[in-house]
Amino acid sequence: MKGRRIILDHLGGVEAAALLVDGELDDLLVDDPSRPRPGAIYRAICDRPMKGQGGMTVRLPGGSGFLRQAKGLSPGQPILVMVTGFSEDGKALPVTSRVLFKSRYAIVTPDKPGLNISRQIREDEERVRLKEIALEATLPGGAGLILRSSCEGAEAGAIAEDISAMASLAAAVLEDADGPEPEALTEGDGPHLLAWREWTEPADVVTEPGGFEREGVLDELDRVGRPEVPLGQGSMAVEPTRALVAVDVNTGRDTSPAAALKANLAAARLLPRALRLRGLGGQIVVDFVPVSKAHRTQVEQALRAAFRACPVETSLVGWTSLGLFELQRKKERARVSAVLGEPE
Repeated sequence: MKGRRIILDHLGGVEAAALLVDGELDDLLVDDPSRPRPGAIYRAICDRPMKGQGGMTVRLPGGSGFLRQAKGLSPGQPILVMVTGFSEDGKALPVTSRVLFKSRYAIVTPDKPGLNISRQIREDEERVRLKEIALEATLPGGAGLILRSSCEGAEAGAIAEDISAMASLAAAVLEDADGPEPEALTEGDGPHLLAWREWTEPADVVTEPGGFEREGVLDELDRVGRPEVPLGQGSMAVEPTRALVAVDVNTGRDTSPAAALKANLAAARLLPRALRLRGLGGQIVVDFVPVSKAHRTQVEQALRAAFRACPVETSLVGWTSLGLFELQRKKERARVSAVLGEPE
């Protein structure tokens, strides 16, 4: 089926959203009720500086977090923090003091005044229209505003309503910033809200229960649950461990240089989707099929092009002395296998 379809349903009793592009599963969001959601905002209490790391542990409701770049903070001091990703079992929750209030059209930025409009919006007339809408907004003192690329062509009323909602939420949270005990101030967006917020290109939306089964999402998930990813000629295995995600690329029976390059380029193009659908992040190591230095350059270029369009922040570190390729990817998605109780 051609076109884009967003399916809002549940998996294993938890909220989930799927994006189908031309009938193929392109993205998947699954909630993890056992862990705080990325984007959740807390009043934290500074606990203990981590010498040598430039950070500080903070007390959160029911646990602890780790705040990087904690200069000027003292133990016992309250501070607003936002969850930046999922933590591994036994590790502190990653948080930042750069709190954002983000929605489909607008991002309110406390302590960072000014108006910014997405650079992806290039037409001067549209930028002027959006600036006029933004100037009508009332923001908390010292807060700034970012208008996202999804504002382009959107109705003025919808944009203004979105700005107002984020400004009101920011004002309410900032009022609760001080206090002697840690407290959850927002819980972050679940998959259905995230789908509305992030999948902004035109799409048909299916909200009826059982949508995953009717639309073929469950069949796609059966394939996602396996490590093997077909590459045409050859395959790629994506396997998470406790320390990192290991990716192995194989050509199959054809061991020629042409087959090696072809398999590597296919793996580079498909890797962002494979990681996205499985909810995998952290350190990623790819064992590509050995190729010449010139072909390595082509593979790296294909990787950079593929990850440029991926919504999850990913840093391409480069080749190691052993010929592996390293990436560092933000852990902002729940690991699908863990949420569904499948073996990892």
